[in-house]
Amino acid sequence: QVQLVESGGGLVQDGGSLRLSCVASGRQFSSYAMGWFRQAPGKEREFVVCISRLGDTIYYADSVKGRFTISRDNAKNTAYLQMNSLSPEDTAVYYCAADYRPLGGGSTKRSDYDYWGQGTQVTVSS
Repeated sequence: QVQLVESGGGLVQDGGSLRLSCVASGRQFSSYAMGWFRQAPGKEREFVVCISRLGDTIYYADSVKGRFTISRDNAKNTAYLQMNSLSPEDTAVYYCAADYRPLGGGSTKRSDYDYWGQGTQVTVSS
């Protein structure tokens, strides 16, 4: 069992930055790929970015490529999402998720993720 707790969301102006954190409790954090998804009002939850268990494979959604950066610190059981050049279109609840992949790699599919955090709200004002 893995529990995930996100933090770092908030209100930021257009063009601003935020850094989200996702702390995992439980065993074997380093056996999980970690992903970030987001859900805007009235829309489906969508993939943002994921990172493999050792950080050697990363996939970004086209909409955030070049602006967002994912990282992880396995010693701290924490994944991070650095978000720069934010725009109102990035407004959403952001969720971190864990996907058990001891052999490495990552997934962009929601259904592949085993555990989810409660989400943190990110609001970008224009």
